[in-house]
Amino acid sequence: MAVSDAAWRAIEARDGAADGAFVYAVVTTGVYCRPSCPSRQALRRNVFEFRLPREAVAAGYRPCKRCKPGEMSKAQRDALAVEAVCRTIEAADRTPPLAELAASAGLSQHHFHRIFKAHTGVTPKAYGAAHRARRVVTALAEGGAVTDAAFRAGFESLSRFYDLVATRFGVAPAAMAAGGRGEVIVLASGPSAVGVVTAAFSRVGIAGIVLCDTAAEGRADIEARFRHAIVVDGGADFEKFMVGVLAAVAEPRLAAELPLDIRGTAFEERVWSALRRIPVGTTASYAEIARAIGAPTAHRAVARACGANGIAVAIPCHRVVRADGSLAGYRWGVPKKAALIEAERGHAA
Repeated sequence: MAVSDAAWRAIEARDGAADGAFVYAVVTTGVYCRPSCPSRQALRRNVFEFRLPREAVAAGYRPCKRCKPGEMSKAQRDALAVEAVCRTIEAADRTPPLAELAASAGLSQHHFHRIFKAHTGVTPKAYGAAHRARRVVTALAEGGAVTDAAFRAGFESLSRFYDLVATRFGVAPAAMAAGGRGEVIVLASGPSAVGVVTAAFSRVGIAGIVLCDTAAEGRADIEARFRHAIVVDGGADFEKFMVGVLAAVAEPRLAAELPLDIRGTAFEERVWSALRRIPVGTTASYAEIARAIGAPTAHRAVARACGANGIAVAIPCHRVVRADGSLAGYRWGVPKKAALIEAERGHAA
């Protein structure tokens, strides 16, 4: 396909961070290259973009002899090494020592620590802690005693187990094991230009914002997400909080002031943080977000993280589009996504 604006910017800058995200082919030479290729730059009208090298080959192009795009880039090799280590950490009861993980990747400790954090946004130790937190939820959901769940999740002591659960989830382990009866989610709804906005408030902040056609649909969405919690209507007491949410939907710059209770994996939270940095009135591609978080080959994972976002507008996944600028799917419908983008462009203007 014709080269996108984002890809052309990367080609003009010879951006090595974009290597692995796509390759480009030049009609006049019959060659395809990496974005960082040092060869003389072609005219944009002669350049075509391909997601994978094999697609360029299938279209009749041959690999450049200077940048060797058919071979795995250093960034791709690093990404594969980090991915393998992540699986090692997830399979272990305790996070292995840094020296052991670096050795398994064939890298020095310093270099391994740096690329691991660049690709995941956290250190190996923090990644292991986050994975154990997810194992906590699984272990408790399967029933049984809290003590058994602690040791099944890889904790050596109950004190550390309780500290992590209370900090990460804001609920006591016993309450979580009992179906989340220790957490209360309060609902409030109000009208907006893009439909009925329903917000879910926890004791920490706003844990969910959904855009539906009716308040009943919004409630069903929240109840499905927080199925282990007690979900109650806020009524008049929460009108002042809802005013802030509705104001942020109408004026997106106000969204930065909302207190959020963000719940996701380490990778999802990295992506969502990047989404909040997209300027109002603009959009970014999945590949651009992947490069922004230091994981240029993870654009599919970025798309999944956008789809998992349950806090509409405040975490603006609606600002992420395909590389050609067209609108991809949106949890609350593509028409709402288009309306939000158009309204934000009007605000920016």
